[in-house]
Amino acid sequence: MNRMDDWRMNSSISSFKTASFIPSLAGKTILVTGGTSGLGTQTLLDLTHHSPSRLIFTGRNSTSADAVIQRIKSINANQDVVFAQCDFTSLGSVSATAKKIRAEDERLDVIFCNAGIMAKPKAVTKDGIEVQFGINHVAHACLIRTLLPLLEATTKLPDTDVRVVSTSSLGFMFANTIPLDQMHDEGGMDMGFMGKWKRYGFSKLANQLYASELARRHPQITSVSVHPGVINTGLIDGIGLWNYIFIQLTTWWKQWSVEDGVKSQIWAAFVEKEKLQNGAFYEPVGIEGRVTEASSNKQLAGSLWEWTEKEIERWL
Repeated sequence: MNRMDDWRMNSSISSFKTASFIPSLAGKTILVTGGTSGLGTQTLLDLTHHSPSRLIFTGRNSTSADAVIQRIKSINANQDVVFAQCDFTSLGSVSATAKKIRAEDERLDVIFCNAGIMAKPKAVTKDGIEVQFGINHVAHACLIRTLLPLLEATTKLPDTDVRVVSTSSLGFMFANTIPLDQMHDEGGMDMGFMGKWKRYGFSKLANQLYASELARRHPQITSVSVHPGVINTGLIDGIGLWNYIFIQLTTWWKQWSVEDGVKSQIWAAFVEKEKLQNGAFYEPVGIEGRVTEASSNKQLAGSLWEWTEKEIERWL
């Protein structure tokens, strides 16, 4: 990213006012993954000012969830808000949570796919998938696919505009492909000195490709991916001293607050539909995102979709 790009993004961030941009959300049901901290919590707080009919958020820690609910209620005492406890390292847990939502809710207008991890040591999920790819991509794909009947039913209701907003990152540029055949091979995912970042890049590229493929296969649902900016959140906790220093040295002049970090996804969720290209990737705020050969590879997007379907089919 050159300094002109930085200027454009900083100017766009400073001029975007979340409170005046979000419309009335009366009658809407909205789901936020990773809502117990960081961008997820801030998204919930921003939304509750506009009185959605129902807010649902996922997370693992019920104590943290209780604290978030208290903050929401301090803004809007009448807000219907539900914590859906869920472990994104387990597709069984994700599936059970999604099926419960599908059974209990009559509509679902927006999903913010916000939960994620970054630059973690080599590991696998409970389903044996490389952990960053498993949490950042496969778990969200399982959630979306399980909720797809509810999303599609909502599109048939009057005056609806159903959207899925997936949080990607410029970290996708670490990846020039996705080695799908290695995602269950923990030893094969070592990749040396920059391995953590390469594995993160695979997951963030997958977020983009899956969003675009969802838009292609289900065009009645608006599906986009966004880069939130470089946000100083809990995402960088526990990534190790070298990685922390790497982030600070390469991004210190363009780091934003959590309040600014949600603006990209808020824009994508509520901008007028005609100003949004279904399946596209956006940088803050509403700027057409950078494209690489891999991120525009339709064949790779199709292969990712089919591979993911096989991973999650038993849970749908």
